[in-house]
Amino acid sequence: MNTETLANSSTDRDKPNMAVKTRWTVPLAGFLLGLMGGLSYTWGVYVGPLADRFRWTTAAAMLPFTVFMVVFAIAMVPAGRLQDRLGPRRIASAGALLFFAAYGLAALVGRFPFVWWLTTSYGVLGGIACGLTYACVAPPVRKWFPDRPAFAVSTSVMGFGLAALVFAPFKAAVLIPRFGVEGTLLMDALMTGTISLAAASMLRNPPVGYAVPVTRSTVAFQAPRDLAPRDMTRSPIFWLLWTALALVVAGGLTSVGLIPSYGKLVLQLTPASAAIATSVFAGFNGFGRPLAGYLGDRFGSVRVMIVTCVIQAITFLLFTTLAVDRGTLYMTSAFLGWGFAATLALFPTMTSNSFGTRHLGVNYGLVFTAFGVGALAPTVGATVFDVTGSYMPVFASAGVLAGLALVLFVVLNRRFHLR
Repeated sequence: MNTETLANSSTDRDKPNMAVKTRWTVPLAGFLLGLMGGLSYTWGVYVGPLADRFRWTTAAAMLPFTVFMVVFAIAMVPAGRLQDRLGPRRIASAGALLFFAAYGLAALVGRFPFVWWLTTSYGVLGGIACGLTYACVAPPVRKWFPDRPAFAVSTSVMGFGLAALVFAPFKAAVLIPRFGVEGTLLMDALMTGTISLAAASMLRNPPVGYAVPVTRSTVAFQAPRDLAPRDMTRSPIFWLLWTALALVVAGGLTSVGLIPSYGKLVLQLTPASAAIATSVFAGFNGFGRPLAGYLGDRFGSVRVMIVTCVIQAITFLLFTTLAVDRGTLYMTSAFLGWGFAATLALFPTMTSNSFGTRHLGVNYGLVFTAFGVGALAPTVGATVFDVTGSYMPVFASAGVLAGLALVLFVVLNRRFHLR
C-alpha cells in the first residue's frame, strides 16, 4: 500500500458514495496531463524555423523530438515504479516542474544555438518529464473504474492524441510568427508547468476497500492476479503484447510522418491541403479513444484490436491505390488515426486485465517501452523512401507489420483468452 493511498483512506473510507460521485475528476486530471504531454507532437512546427534560422539540416532539427520520444518511452518504467510506490500525485507534480524547466531551458536556444542544447533540454529533460506525468495517467484511473476500465482509461489518454490537432495550427499560424521559436517555447513551459501541476493535484488513488456498486448497466470485471514486474516479463502474454504494440506504433508513426509529403509530392496538393490530412489523423486519434474504450468494455479490448489491425493492414497495403485525391487521402488518414487511437487507448487496459493493478504503473511502463522501438520507424521509412523514391514499399511494409500484429492478437484471444 503506498503513502498516498493511506492518506486518502482516512478521508474517503467513510464516504464511499461521495468517492464514486467525484471519481471522474481523476480521468479529467489524466486528460489534462496527456494534453500537456501531447504538446510534444507539435514539434514539427519548429523544424522549419530552426533549420532556416540556424542553418541546421532537417534531420538535425528533428533530433530533439526523436530523443524526446525514446527517452519518454524508457522513462515510463522507473516513473511507473515510483508511481506505484509513492502515489500518482507526487510523481506527476515532479513531472510538471520538470516540464517547466525543460521547455524553459529550450527557450534559451537563441543564446545557445546548438542542436545539443535542444536535444538535452527539450529531448532528454522533456522526455523524462513526459514519462513522469504520463505514467500517472492510467493506473489511478484503472483503480477507480473497475466497472468500465477501457472507457475511463481511454478518456483520460484522449488528451495526448488531441494536442497536435489543437495546438500545432495555432503555433504555426499565430505564436511562432509573432513571438518566435523562443517565445513559443517559453509559453509551452508556462502552460505545461501550470496545467500539469493543477492536474496532478487532482490525482489520488481510491481508498482502502473501495468498490463500485454493480448495477444493471455496469458489470465489474473480475480482477486478475497481480503480478510483479519480474513475473510479468516471464509471461508469454507480456511479450506478445509488447511486440504487438511495437508493430502497430511503427506503422502509425510512419503514417504521421509521410502522409503530408505524400499529399504534396504524389497528389500535388498544396502544403495547407496536405497538412489537413495530419489534422484528420490527429482528430480521429484523439476523439476515437473514448469510442475505442467503450467498444473495448463491451466487446473486449483484444477483439477491438483484431478488427483495428485488419483495417490498418488493408489501408496500408492499398494506400497508394486508395489515396488518389484529397478526399481519399483524408479518408485513409482517418482509418490510420483510428488505429493509433485504439492502440494507445486499449493497451493500458489489456495490461491491467492480464497482470492486475497493483503494479500497473511499472508493468505498463515496461509494455510501453515498445513505443520507443516503434518510434524509430519514421526514420527507417524516410530512409527507404530516399533509396527507392517510392512510397509503396514504405506503406506496404507498415501493412505487413499490422498483419503480424493481427496474428499476435488472435493468439492472445484464442490461446490465452485475453479479453
